[in-house]
Amino acid sequence: MKIQALKGFKDIVPGEVELWQYLEKVARDIFERFNFSEIRLPILEETELFARSIGEATDIVEKEMYTFTDKKITMRPEATASLLRAYIEHGMYVQKPVQRLFTIGPMFRHERPQKGRLRQFHQMDVEVLGSENPRVDAELMAMGAMLLGELGISVSLEVNSLGCPECRPGYRAQLISYINDRLDTLCSDCKRRSATNPLRVLDCKVPTCREQMQDAPALQDHLCSACADHFTKVQAGLKQLSVQYSLNKFMVRGLDYYCRTTFEFITSDLGAQAAVGAGGRYDGLIETLGGPKNSPGIGFAMGMERLVLLLQQQEKGFPATEEVDLFVAGIGESGSHAGFALAHALRAEKFKIAMDHEGRSLKGQMKQANKACAQFVLIIGDAELASGKGVLRNMATEQQQEVLLVAADIAMHLPKKDQRY
Repeated sequence: MKIQALKGFKDIVPGEVELWQYLEKVARDIFERFNFSEIRLPILEETELFARSIGEATDIVEKEMYTFTDKKITMRPEATASLLRAYIEHGMYVQKPVQRLFTIGPMFRHERPQKGRLRQFHQMDVEVLGSENPRVDAELMAMGAMLLGELGISVSLEVNSLGCPECRPGYRAQLISYINDRLDTLCSDCKRRSATNPLRVLDCKVPTCREQMQDAPALQDHLCSACADHFTKVQAGLKQLSVQYSLNKFMVRGLDYYCRTTFEFITSDLGAQAAVGAGGRYDGLIETLGGPKNSPGIGFAMGMERLVLLLQQQEKGFPATEEVDLFVAGIGESGSHAGFALAHALRAEKFKIAMDHEGRSLKGQMKQANKACAQFVLIIGDAELASGKGVLRNMATEQQQEVLLVAADIAMHLPKKDQRY
């Protein structure tokens, strides 16, 4: 019986993995421009970390987490809680008052697989910890917009404010009253959420529920003066940085820890509208997890599967494989033996080298060189060994020349590092 990958889990194979590498390269470059440092986090955490941070009444904690119940540990469903745990555990707030961190890696949720969303999925996550300045909110959204722009991905930015613990209770009471008047017309999930997490009813994707909530009270109309001032300054920052956005009163996000600024990057290039990145502010979460009081934070995550799908739709002609600098074609045992040592020496000089170890004919090895996108082929047979000179073939021009069978001489004829790719 053939064993296949689990449902919702996917191999990333050569020919596709190059897009992932390109995506990560562009992201890391932009994160560095904005002075972010990378942090690498474990996949397994104590279950309590996510129950306390995400919220026990959320769909993620109730239905979607991969939890080892006997050990009370969980495979991370998102990165923010893990990053904050590390931030607190290592006392990073003492080392630097404002930390700017990013992480890239897999997350796990047991939900129905869909286009661009798997049970093991990958995210790029960025967080700014220790600053409540609204400029930071605007700067973070501008960075996300810059990343997507440089990738050539078309999105719209939607923004909302969720208020704070001071202004939200009054709004919550009005929203519950509004929902209860229409409870019979709502889906089963919304009926359940109306008691445990009524803000999520605003975010329901069921058409009948969305229709019923069109005239629901907006949180933006119930902000306290501090939250209203903060949100005004966030919008002013976006305008100053020429970042286009629209207000969305129904955006609430799926996690309990968000407050004040929340936002999503939306694309319509995957069929139905879909978020490729989302985040917001969570000023009370660090303290909830045992960190210092009054420690603000804001961040966002981008789904890499969806970004890769969008890159695949572009007509940029991403190469299936990267070019190889040199393919060493050793003819016969003696030629292959000599080529083996030369290949290793050239790799030590930072050249990308491929060669055949299966004793194929010269014709077969030239086919391999083409498949490897080799820029040059070095041919070594008995005649070349006798003369001490190999034949170096430029695969683009088809011109050939003799070179000494010495790594230093061969290297002189290969593209310099800054001229490759």
